Amino acid sequence: MPRSAPSFLNHRAATLVAAVLLPLGSVALGTPALAAAPATAPAPAPVRSAPGAITHPDADHLGSTLPGRSAAGTAPGSLSAGPAAARGVQSSAPGAAALSAPVLSAAALPAGAKPLGIDVASYEPNVDWSATAATGASFAYVKATEGTTYTSPTFSSQYNGSAAAGFIRGAYHFALPDRSGGKAQADFFVDHGGTWSADGKTLPPLLDIEYNPYGATCFGLSATAMVGWILDFGNEVKARTGRFPSLYTTTDWWRSCTGNSSAAAGCPLFVANYTGSAAPSPNGWTGQQIWQYADAGVLPGDQDVFNGTQADLQAFALGTGTATPSAPAALSWPLTQQGDSGTRVTMLQHLLNAHGASLTVDGQYGPGTRSAVVSYQSSAGLSADGAVGAATWQSLASTVLQGSSGSAVKAAQVGLNAHGASLTVDGQYGAGTRSAAQAYQVAQGLPADGAVLRPSWLALVAS
Repeated sequence: MPRSAPSFLNHRAATLVAAVLLPLGSVALGTPALAAAPATAPAPAPVRSAPGAITHPDADHLGSTLPGRSAAGTAPGSLSAGPAAARGVQSSAPGAAALSAPVLSAAALPAGAKPLGIDVASYEPNVDWSATAATGASFAYVKATEGTTYTSPTFSSQYNGSAAAGFIRGAYHFALPDRSGGKAQADFFVDHGGTWSADGKTLPPLLDIEYNPYGATCFGLSATAMVGWILDFGNEVKARTGRFPSLYTTTDWWRSCTGNSSAAAGCPLFVANYTGSAAPSPNGWTGQQIWQYADAGVLPGDQDVFNGTQADLQAFALGTGTATPSAPAALSWPLTQQGDSGTRVTMLQHLLNAHGASLTVDGQYGPGTRSAVVSYQSSAGLSADGAVGAATWQSLASTVLQGSSGSAVKAAQVGLNAHGASLTVDGQYGAGTRSAAQAYQVAQGLPADGAVLRPSWLALVAS
């Protein structure tokens, strides 16, 4: 996406080719990231009807269109619920209570933990930033604009409030590519908060490009037109702020709506994937700067993690960092079925009991366990084949955190013990279980939030 003066690419007359992700310092300084291939005739734009009215901009935010969709080429339905009511976020009505992080006994992140962050918009107007910082978060993205007509009524309070609590923060724009050009939306964004300063406190501006909440998934644009729109937006942000924007998207959307283009791979990647792993990355990127790994958890709002150290995050804000580490190899949810035995089956039986089964937990996948799996799959709308694959594991993987109790906590404790912990499997998620979870998360390079969400469940059952 980036260009150096006067222009880096005439994308309307060129086929866009692969580029590797540049070091962050190079991105910040405007080093050209892309090269043009021999010119070809552009694909004709599809015929599309005029878009309808923008009816719910306050509900449009990073990941608001993901529920029920594939984050990384997986089966639809693999993501957790996302509407505000289902996620337990605060109403945007005046007087809504402050949205606070849970009170935890050990707030600071352990040594070696990757920085945690959140992203917020006007549907969660009152974030307790001090409590959120005490829980371990250190960065945030705040919605500023959408299209060329909407400005978030809570942007200033959230942007300034997070900064006052010591957060490194940045602004983001919710893209509506069928409404106006990329340059026009970039100008609107920059004019209403989407700026950047080399002060070590400001993240690069962020473009939220995801499924269309008002119509056709790809906004009625061809892949060529969509890539052109994104490049126009990025070039204008760079021209106005001196920094190329980061891109928030999912691998599935990128494949579907850009033709899996690598044209924007010189821009920092903020990838959303709720399946337990950040991988696979969109074409052209070797990894991500930020991963949105869940839409609810220990922190208020969406749960984000930076791919590096706190010093790397600071350098990313300044635009002086080095190349982002590649994402680790993706783990796969294991296929577990009748005849299997061991720790994984023990965890499965505890999880099934957490969802209403009454199994004797013996670590043996016999007919009774298979029957419980079939019953659960049927009730959850899954293929009732009696085998536990990715979709069933993800559906069973309940979020547990300090203060939780029950069979799902027992499953987590069994898994942590199999990886070196020495917990009493009592179903009580106290400080000891949280400490064991964080130690495991740091060792595995996972978000060390002290809760067991899909990234930790995946690692626990896959290894």
